[in-house]
Amino acid sequence: MGEQKTLTACSEQRYEIRRSDLPLSCPTADMTAWDAHPKIYLDVEAMGEVLCPYCGALYVLVEDKD
Repeated sequence: MGEQKTLTACSEQRYEIRRSDLPLSCPTADMTAWDAHPKIYLDVEAMGEVLCPYCGALYVLVEDKD
């Protein structure tokens, strides 16, 4: 069984998101402090990146690695 990677909400300013991670919410489901601010869904597909209006985190859509 692999190690589960957890993130602390709002701990970074930039996150790379893959299509397999969609739909995108902030905080994401794998963040340990999931209640850092109200959960919102962000449309990263429209422009390739999106900024969370609550915490200022930048989410950038990158290609899935095979």
